[in-house]
Amino acid sequence: MTNEALELSINLVWVMLGAFFVFFMHAGFAMVEAGFTRSKNAVNILMKNILTISIGGIVYFAVGYAIMFGDTANGLIGTSGFALSGVDDIAFFVFQAMFAATCATIISGAVAERTNIVAYMALVVVMTAFIYPVVGHWIWQGDGWLTALGFTDFAGSTVVHLTGAVGALVVAAMVGPRVGKYAKGVVNVIPGHSIPLGALGVFILWLGWYGFNGASTLAADPSLVPGVIANTFLAASAGVIATAFYTRLRYGFIDGSLTLNGALAGLVSITAGAANLSIVGAIIAGAIGGFILVEAVRFIDHKLKVDDPVGAVAVHGVAGIWGTLAVGLFDITGGGLLYGGGATLLGVQALGVVAIIAWTASTVALSTLVIKAFIPLRVTHEEEVQGLDIAEHGAYAYEMQDTFKGVIKSNDSFAQRLTNLGKVSSSQNVQEKRI
Repeated sequence: MTNEALELSINLVWVMLGAFFVFFMHAGFAMVEAGFTRSKNAVNILMKNILTISIGGIVYFAVGYAIMFGDTANGLIGTSGFALSGVDDIAFFVFQAMFAATCATIISGAVAERTNIVAYMALVVVMTAFIYPVVGHWIWQGDGWLTALGFTDFAGSTVVHLTGAVGALVVAAMVGPRVGKYAKGVVNVIPGHSIPLGALGVFILWLGWYGFNGASTLAADPSLVPGVIANTFLAASAGVIATAFYTRLRYGFIDGSLTLNGALAGLVSITAGAANLSIVGAIIAGAIGGFILVEAVRFIDHKLKVDDPVGAVAVHGVAGIWGTLAVGLFDITGGGLLYGGGATLLGVQALGVVAIIAWTASTVALSTLVIKAFIPLRVTHEEEVQGLDIAEHGAYAYEMQDTFKGVIKSNDSFAQRLTNLGKVSSSQNVQEKRI
């Protein structure tokens, strides 16, 4: 084997390993969403996530990849390569398909616990076939209009995360809040059923992000990959620490769910500039991402009154905007404002953010209205109260009641205690916090 062939093989393995890691991130999304929501909807969460990667992959193969990476029409949209016709680099398609599904699945968490799964699947089709690929064409195809202006998004703070988050915000607002979330000036906290499950999901996502950012080099470049991985790791760490300390300062305790999301906010914050920031810059970007996450969650929940059970809009949207702008500040390759590059790159980054928000919000809103004309966006009140696991899948995620059947029959006092415990748990299931 020649040196050139060996290098090609190593690069192929690196990109494919990255694709595997990004695929595994969907397990992380599933665990985060299931843990941060109620147990009666866990099966529904799992089904949405496995359907997202499956539907998204096939739709992206048939249509999305061509629109994203096909020959450009005025820097706006791809026009060739449908069903991979004439495409030789299948490895690159596989890697990008994982990203497309990741963008779509961001919507899943924001609309959890009340959305019709068929309507959600229709949204996945639209996102992976058209809305996300157009954004990707503008920035990653090479001839897109934002690329021509000098817009920089190394691994997707804008392309993937902001696009998915804007879609999530629009759909969550159109679907409406969960039953009992808002009432007479009170924002009711609806706790998730398993913080340990959510924590497992965060660790899986953190691991997967090394492939998400690391393999975006598209080659096993020893001069580039270690820095990208270091930036990814340290930005996430800074996000955790910043969120932990800020919640302790703001609320008097280290908030568990927010601190877990702080890792993700740090990761999103470095994704656009993983190859363009120094390690110190990455730490600063991740830390600021952790700080703004806390206030963004509160603003979306209390001021906008958009019910986002997992904080997806704050994590992927607000941190995505910050991560994109951070490149304009901290880019060490010559364009960063704080490195003597002037404000040009920062202005281009801001323009890109505005363009992606406008495009995604308008197309997602229109698509959702069309879907709504044929498919109800949300389940009925009765189905939501009962739980989507039974209403849409005919099964519980947990069958703990079977464990107690024999005991309850043989021990009436124990049965009464379980009944009383159930009443207490129900009364505590929705805790009220005034704005």
